[in-house]
Amino acid sequence: MTLDEILASLFPAGHDVVRERGLIAGQGRLPDGGAIAVIGVEGQTPVGVEEAAQLAGNVIEVIKSGGNEPILVLIDSGSQRMSKRDELLGINEFLAHLAKCLILADKLGHRTVGLLYGHTAAGAFIATALATRTLLALPGAEPAVMDLPSMSRVTKLSIDVLEEKAKSTPVFAPGLDNLFQTGAVAVTLDPASSLADQLQAQLSRPAERDDNRDQLGAERNGRPKAADIARRVYELARASV
Repeated sequence: MTLDEILASLFPAGHDVVRERGLIAGQGRLPDGGAIAVIGVEGQTPVGVEEAAQLAGNVIEVIKSGGNEPILVLIDSGSQRMSKRDELLGINEFLAHLAKCLILADKLGHRTVGLLYGHTAAGAFIATALATRTLLALPGAEPAVMDLPSMSRVTKLSIDVLEEKAKSTPVFAPGLDNLFQTGAVAVTLDPASSLADQLQAQLSRPAERDDNRDQLGAERNGRPKAADIARRVYELARASV
C-alpha cells in the first residue's frame, strides 16, 4: 500500500496529515469520533538530528496540549543518518530524546501506536517504532534492528554462521516475521480490511501496565528466555531492598 492509500484507509472520516522533507505530521479522525495525532517518516528518509528534533517536538506539542490524545507513528525510514556531521552533533542523544518523548507521552496517558509500512533500521527504528507502546505492521514491511553484514562486523561471526543461526533464532535475523516472533511487533494488520477499524480495536484494548514484549516473545518461541530472566532480576532486586 502507498502512504496515501494507508492514510485513506486509516482515516475515512478525514485527516490533515501533511508530508514535508520526508516527515509526516498532522491529525486524523478515528471511527469513534476521537482525534489521533500522527507523526512519522516516509520514503525511507534517514533520521538525522533535525528529523529527530522535529519528531520529538511534535510529540511534545501533543503532551503540552493536555488530554489523552493517542499518537500514531508511521514508519518507512532509513537508519539514522550516517554522517560525520550528525555524529559530531550527537545523533545518539537526539534519538534518545525522541524515544524518551514517546515513552513520556505514553506514561502521561497518550497511547502510542507504531505502524511499520515500509523499511526501517537501526537507531531510527529503535527511537520511533520500538519506542511506542504497541507496534503494528503491514505485510511487506522491512524492519531490521541490524542487518546481517553489520552484525557480522560487530560479532566477528561470518555471514554464513549468522544466516544459519537465524534459521532457529529470530533475534539473529531481520525481517517482519522474525520481529513478530520475538514479540517486538504485536499484530500484523490485514490491508484488505479497514485499517481504521483495526487501529480502533487496538486503541480500545486496555493498555498493558507493563511492557509485555518479552512475554509475547516467549509465547511465540522467539525469545524463550527473556521474560523469565527479567522476572528473576526483578525478584532479586526487590529482595535486596
